[in-house]
Amino acid sequence: MPATTPVLLVSDHVAGAVYLLTVPDGAVAGRLTGRHLSEHAGFLALPGGRVACVDDRRGELLVLDPFAEQLVERTVPVAVPAEHLACDPSGRRLAVTTGLGKNSEPWSDLLTVVDLATGEAARVRTRAGEPGVTVLGGGDPLVVLRHREPGALAVHRFADLLGAPPGCPRVVPHAVLALPDDGHGDAYVPGPELVFAATSEGVHRARRTGDALTAEAVVPWGSSARGWYLRFDTRRQALWTTLRGGDPDPLRWPEWSNQAWRHELGTGRTLLTELGPGLVFRLALARRHTAFSRIHPDGDELILLDADGAARRFPLPGMDGAPRRGGTPWEGVQRRAVAASPGSDWIAVTRGGHGEVHIVDAETGQEAARPRLSTPLHHGGHLVLRVRNDGADGDPVGR
Repeated sequence: MPATTPVLLVSDHVAGAVYLLTVPDGAVAGRLTGRHLSEHAGFLALPGGRVACVDDRRGELLVLDPFAEQLVERTVPVAVPAEHLACDPSGRRLAVTTGLGKNSEPWSDLLTVVDLATGEAARVRTRAGEPGVTVLGGGDPLVVLRHREPGALAVHRFADLLGAPPGCPRVVPHAVLALPDDGHGDAYVPGPELVFAATSEGVHRARRTGDALTAEAVVPWGSSARGWYLRFDTRRQALWTTLRGGDPDPLRWPEWSNQAWRHELGTGRTLLTELGPGLVFRLALARRHTAFSRIHPDGDELILLDADGAARRFPLPGMDGAPRRGGTPWEGVQRRAVAASPGSDWIAVTRGGHGEVHIVDAETGQEAARPRLSTPLHHGGHLVLRVRNDGADGDPVGR
């Protein structure tokens, strides 16, 4: 496949299917079956257009190359249920945390580290919870776990973890930096070696100093709401999230407020854009736009923000089984996933339960194709859009 051809990987984690589509025509160029990918750990962009993800049923890390003749480049056994997935800036060293899965409370404390260059892997015990993870590069890479209750950034040397003896021994952090107890959302900016963690107080920032972290000033939300998710925008050198406000009761979800939050790392400026009420989940970063899908009983829409923060809105057809008033937006309902590449102007958004993917030109807002797949894409599925050298691997945290 030509290096300039955008490709889309679509996961139906319920049905156990992964599709490879070409963009913008939406043609199916490949398919994996019997692969139930972790929607929570998501897709991790690796150099060369490759992608890492975790098969939660088989307990395997998958390295996929959508530009090669064989889609599956490598598999490595890892502990599951996968909670979060990250790599160092080279894409060689990966870490997979475990947590909740289909359980009512976190129960697993296993962490897996993998060296793709040597094929080595090791599992250790850390702390039960829902830990986020970042993997810092350099001569001696570090694994930083973001824990909750009590909140902390726990620093481990990657080499120590990889060299752990068999039997999943318990490990003690090399260094610890305190956080509030409600952290949720992680980002890592490789150049300045900055780690970010979202809490109700704002975005906590820490800089690597040797084999430890030094706290820096907290970035305020600038709103009464908070973000639960962070993304590093490699093209604009900014952090992004969606601020969710209002009564946290899931039954009140149609009244939730949503704001796009962008913090420019170079200037320190923060921009807020109103997105509207309802459910806004993950966001996607294209070459010149940032994409959000908004679900609401009065109608769904795709929202595209340009570099100046101006929003354009495009209605999306409704979903059978969509979240409704009086119910929650999480349990037994359909949702949407959205994907983009910093090397492309194409946006993809799913129509959960219908097996459809809308492929949209962000420059014009026109839909180029709407492929319908052979499985329903329950819960909206999950997506990643890549161009071979799009720079998406500059964000080394799974999404």
